[in-house]
Amino acid sequence: MVARRFLWRIAPASLLCLALVSAIGQAAPSKPNPSTEIHTDPNATLLQFNDALQRLAARVSSGVVQILVNGYGPLEEGKGDAALIARQRAIGSGVIVDPSGYIMTNAHVVEGAQRIRVVLPMNLAVGEGPMVETEGKLRTVEARLVGVHKDTDLALLKINATNLPTLPLAASKRVIQGELVFAVGSPEGLRNTITMGVVSSTARQPDPDRAMVYIQTDAPINPGNSGGPLVDVEGNVLGINTFIYSQGGGSEGLGFAIPARVVDFVYHSLRKYGHVHRSEIEAGAQTITPSMATALGLRQDYGVVISDVTPGGPAEAAGLKIGDVVRSVDDRPVETLPAFMGMLYLHPVDKVLKMEILRGAEIKMLHIPVLQESHRMDQLLDLAQTEKDLVPQLAILAVSIDDTIRPMIPDLRLSSGVVVVGRAADLFGPDIGLGNGDIIHAVNNRPVDTVDNLRSALKQFKPGDPIALQIERAGKLQYLAFEME
Repeated sequence: MVARRFLWRIAPASLLCLALVSAIGQAAPSKPNPSTEIHTDPNATLLQFNDALQRLAARVSSGVVQILVNGYGPLEEGKGDAALIARQRAIGSGVIVDPSGYIMTNAHVVEGAQRIRVVLPMNLAVGEGPMVETEGKLRTVEARLVGVHKDTDLALLKINATNLPTLPLAASKRVIQGELVFAVGSPEGLRNTITMGVVSSTARQPDPDRAMVYIQTDAPINPGNSGGPLVDVEGNVLGINTFIYSQGGGSEGLGFAIPARVVDFVYHSLRKYGHVHRSEIEAGAQTITPSMATALGLRQDYGVVISDVTPGGPAEAAGLKIGDVVRSVDDRPVETLPAFMGMLYLHPVDKVLKMEILRGAEIKMLHIPVLQESHRMDQLLDLAQTEKDLVPQLAILAVSIDDTIRPMIPDLRLSSGVVVVGRAADLFGPDIGLGNGDIIHAVNNRPVDTVDNLRSALKQFKPGDPIALQIERAGKLQYLAFEME
């Protein structure tokens, strides 16, 4: 049975495959013409190719980091019906996208993380602090999780660093089937590994009901490659490696990378907001299959059909109906679900969306006002008052959980506490890993239920005093320990 495997866990696999055109030097030579024969070194082409690969490897490796994660996760093999979890260590990869320490990786690499560290070469400029460890020629630095977008399996990390080497995201570059590509990462925990292959497909959609499309490659990628880049011969990031299809757990030439245009969009959203903003028309869509088209009496057996329209939403108000076939959005043809969803993501919120649909035999043009997808953190931030809800000791903005906010936080473990809704950029405070959405329940075992109580509890400590915050993150309780600054 072929399984889809993410790439951050360690599993046996082959590591390096450098296969080019083996016919070079092997094809039957034609009879030379003494009058036209040019005498050259038969190894010159291969030597030039070898030198180019070495330069490329040196350049791209400097912009790729190893990510070490500690946390809890489910055991893959458990007995009985009980759900078993255990402390786990995971290894993944990341791409430096900004010289000030922003790193893109996969969401599944950092899922359930209690501690995230990034391994850097010693010669890179890293801020001094208690979170820096050195070993040999490597330096391990604590990382803060800025934001996660599970729909695309992407996450953004931040480390205290300056002047880091970066790899450019080729968001506007056309990826071509058959072009040479290289995967860089830490397969099996072996950092700074590079493998070579070609682009097998430029837009593969493994799940017809999910909008995500991927770059497919036969460059060997294995557990530990997750979050590492897939680069072209110029060192541009074409995508971020995310999963493989495999029967044995190792690379079988079916690797998939998130396209750079998606990575670029998610990166800027996570950096600005801590989550991803997108336009919404309150309607659902699915890929049309031949059997669906026959059963529903559709005029075409390919493309996208509207499967849901929210009552009272902008799509219903504009006249969109279940069963409508989407022909174009904003005057651009729509033939796939990923294309449809991509246009929604990128459409400006302040402009009306144009949608041409096919209803029976009739073609209609609809003009649909769009909404900005409401995100819980935006709603909480709107409720915060800068002066009243600032916690200067932690350099955060937080709101108290009350009867208004409690319904906005599903599956709340403890009924009281304060929610972190932002960091104060103009304040210097301990970067202990608090992120937007984290809920602080206690300080050194002292429960806190309001922002005032949190500030009061923190005022009791002097610089250097040890502090342990009990927080709730993604439905799980954990401690964050640090020393007061």
